[in-house]
Amino acid sequence: MKKLNVALVGLSFGLEFAAIYCKHPDVDKVYLVDKNEKLLRIAMERYSIPKERCHTDLQEVLDNPEIDAVHLVTPPATHAPFSVRVLNAGKHCGCTIPMGMSIQELNDIIHARKQSGKNYMFMETTIFQREFLYMKELYEKGELGRLQYMTCAHYQDMEGWPEYWKGFPPLMHPTHAVAPCLMLAGHLPDRVYARGSGKIRKELEEQYGCPYAFEAAFISLKDSDVTIEMERFLYGVARSYSECFRIYGENKSFEWQQLEKEEPVLYTRTGALQKVDILTDENEESSRGGEIKEERIEIPDYAHLLPKEIAAFTRNTVYNNENTHLSFTQGGGHGGSHPHLVHEFVRSILEERPPVMDDIMGAYWTGTGICAHESAMQDGKVISIPAFEKVE
Repeated sequence: MKKLNVALVGLSFGLEFAAIYCKHPDVDKVYLVDKNEKLLRIAMERYSIPKERCHTDLQEVLDNPEIDAVHLVTPPATHAPFSVRVLNAGKHCGCTIPMGMSIQELNDIIHARKQSGKNYMFMETTIFQREFLYMKELYEKGELGRLQYMTCAHYQDMEGWPEYWKGFPPLMHPTHAVAPCLMLAGHLPDRVYARGSGKIRKELEEQYGCPYAFEAAFISLKDSDVTIEMERFLYGVARSYSECFRIYGENKSFEWQQLEKEEPVLYTRTGALQKVDILTDENEESSRGGEIKEERIEIPDYAHLLPKEIAAFTRNTVYNNENTHLSFTQGGGHGGSHPHLVHEFVRSILEERPPVMDDIMGAYWTGTGICAHESAMQDGKVISIPAFEKVE
């Protein structure tokens, strides 16, 4: 059986994926790229990666015919140009979020993927987190019934993060919020209406020109009567970190917990009417409203979907209380999704099929946020989301 040689580019947060690739049964050699030579040495020593497979320049791995695939975990402005370079070099590409910074960049990646014939995978964590996998399971079993409404949010205080995040427009980076809802709905986003709210400090506004502390949007879907509500902040709001969603179905509904230490809530309509004692002329018992049962639920892990060699990574991560990273100290473990992402990327290549999150899906998810931010900057103008599947 063929095994892949994979290059991981960007080792700040990317270090989290290095351990998974090293243990994946379908991966032969792992290459590393980072300009920070200290990080390279740490990864090289920790995972016994030979020095000749450690590079400070992306082009060195693009020129290496041994390397089959490249996983990009680099700053946002590099995602589209690096993805195009990887695909044009004839290598499969996986890229962290966001896919690009403009509609044109999204189209550039789609074009490069079509020209190359290689896979592009959008490495969005939330559709492989435990909570989404659980909701997907309930929905596919028919337990939710008809979907009626969905809301999603990504709350994160990015004070102290690298300079390129300074003043980043909230909904320009929407996929940790909206991806689970769009994936569950199974319909493409069509139009978006958004508003900005509040203000950030003037020095934060300078880089991207966005004055808002908060952006919120309503998304309509093609061929669907369901609406998705989306919101996000990055600066100037007193609220702890959360990547969350709420799903309202006809028979069952799901609400994310407010505090990380709590469990989420599942609501169930029993079909019975609630009996209410009211005063009437006949002093009779009456019925008002359907009976709703409420329960806190423990979300199961989905490590059983993975090869045994990497299953433990749904619970064990590189970063912890002793070895910290901003994403993790703020509460983000990404719901055990990282080994699922690696496995889907690797298997989609070996099975010669598109990944679950391909360039078209990534473009719609990222493009929804780009259009939402545009709507907010135009005082709530309704913006149509481009039909990315038609781009040539």
